[in-house]
Amino acid sequence: MAHYLWLILAFPFAGAIVLLLVGPRLSRAVAAVIGAGSIGLSAVAAIAVALEFSTARPNPTFYHQVLWNWFDVAGFSPSIAFHLDALSLVFVLVITCVGFLIHLYSTEFMADDEDFSRFFACMNLFVGAMLVLVLADNLLLLYLGWEGVGLCSNLLIGFWYKNPANGYAARKAFIVTRVGDTAMMIGLFMLFQQFGTLHIQQIAEQAAQVWPVGSPVALSVALLLLGGAVGKSAQLPLQTWLPDAMAGPSPVSALIHAATMVTAGVYLITRMHVVFELAPVAQATVAVIGALTLLIAGCSALTQNDLKRVLAYSTISQIGYMFLALGLGAWSAGIFHFMIHAFFKALLFLGAGVVIQALHHEHDMTRMGGLRHKMPVVFWTFLIGSASLAALPLVTAGFYSKDQILWLSFAGERGSLGLYAAALLGAFITSVYTFRMVFITFFGESKTPIVHYPGSRMTLPLVVLAVLSLVGGFIELPHNLAQFTLFSNFLRPVLPDVVVKPNYDELEWIMQLVAAAVSLSGIYVAYVFYLKSPAMVQSLERSGPAMALHRFWHAGWGFDALYDALLVRPYVFLANLNRRDVIDRFYTLLTDLTQALHGLLAQTQNGVLRNYLTGIALGAAAILTLSILL
Repeated sequence: MAHYLWLILAFPFAGAIVLLLVGPRLSRAVAAVIGAGSIGLSAVAAIAVALEFSTARPNPTFYHQVLWNWFDVAGFSPSIAFHLDALSLVFVLVITCVGFLIHLYSTEFMADDEDFSRFFACMNLFVGAMLVLVLADNLLLLYLGWEGVGLCSNLLIGFWYKNPANGYAARKAFIVTRVGDTAMMIGLFMLFQQFGTLHIQQIAEQAAQVWPVGSPVALSVALLLLGGAVGKSAQLPLQTWLPDAMAGPSPVSALIHAATMVTAGVYLITRMHVVFELAPVAQATVAVIGALTLLIAGCSALTQNDLKRVLAYSTISQIGYMFLALGLGAWSAGIFHFMIHAFFKALLFLGAGVVIQALHHEHDMTRMGGLRHKMPVVFWTFLIGSASLAALPLVTAGFYSKDQILWLSFAGERGSLGLYAAALLGAFITSVYTFRMVFITFFGESKTPIVHYPGSRMTLPLVVLAVLSLVGGFIELPHNLAQFTLFSNFLRPVLPDVVVKPNYDELEWIMQLVAAAVSLSGIYVAYVFYLKSPAMVQSLERSGPAMALHRFWHAGWGFDALYDALLVRPYVFLANLNRRDVIDRFYTLLTDLTQALHGLLAQTQNGVLRNYLTGIALGAAAILTLSILL
């Protein structure tokens, strides 16, 4: 089965090619089968490879497959080759399995769209590019997949391109992430200059021999790679593109947030963990960025009324928790939260898509309400996803994944009281904004009539993801509850264990109780303010300072306005000044001259026979005259 690793990628790319070439000529049913079926086959292939990987004796640490040599220039000879180990396998399973559920949902959600086949072609290409990213055995091939997901995000965020705002959001995502991509590219140049290769495993083996801990070169490379990760994963200060990316269809949002684009930065840092461990300052920076981002995004989520924008800021915040874990050296905890987050965030975005479509494309939560009895399956699955996001104690997967990060931010060797306080406050804010969303959307009086009820292709993925959002956490239980650490044991051959400070183990019970209390108290606060006594919120919002803070958080802490003032407006001003420069005038003159000559030449081809004969006669006379004179 290891020899067929390439099939995992082949199916999505084959589906994309077929849909791009002949999709418009296919019926919607056939296009849906190709679009969703190709990802389903990829998921089956991934599961088969995973079963062999897990059950083979002796246990392999990795599979490696070389398809062909890409090119050979001056000794630099990267291959189109794939490396599958425990880390990449986790990502592959999430990408294909969650991706398949999103594609299945999309066959109904997009059923009436005029560009049905183009949508699935782009979605297939998106999944294929992400699979290239996580399976690449060298950083150049990884970078190809990295830019591939950037391209596909642009195509899908701006999918409904007839609305200019959607095109703007797509361009914004593309340009902002290019800032990080440029930093990453410089980092790759430095790695090649240092090691003469971009092969990931070779760099991991040689890095400790070439760089001492704290090496300035290692620090520079790690910070440049972090720049790329910050852009793709929408972390501070490049987080501004993700809320606007909600312009795309809801399945696109689910795919970006759960299985593809924004998780790429988490994968890059984890895959290059050797470099970050040799640069402690860079690794600490990862933790600080994650802690600040989870707080900033959580506060912004509290003030949003657009259902999908709440979830967008939630993703920024939860990716912040993953960055915090990676910065602490809690590599397995960060990847565990990535997997659980993929389950409940895909569920929440798909559930939001059902609600928005049911209410005739209404996004404003304040115009919803009263849906829990009218759409019970959507309500209960959405409630499960929300409970997992809020880390409801013991019964949800989100509790077990987030609890590890909270605990290690305090007890880990790199942890601190400041990081723990930020993570704990973020957990409280998460509970509040999550159940604010639930209470406003599904409780109270109905404000907008339902015009469309979901079918089985939309509800089935919700049910499957809801089950995973409940039981997925039980594969990695805290040490003081059980010695069942299946997930971290699986990743141990690839990722080092986190070191806990001496004599801190006995405090884990206390920290778990605190985390549970914080989650429940946040839910209670949301209940009081948004369900029991909503007048309290209205009176609070009427105060001047509260309104100013609300506007500030709602505007994403002013980052868009800051970048607009510092970067966008000066660039546009200079571009307008440069619009009619000498170079432009020269080429404009060439264009005008060419058009004038074309007009003169066209006059000779007007179809009037008399003019043709006159031209022949004049030409002959001119030739005879010249021949006599010369």
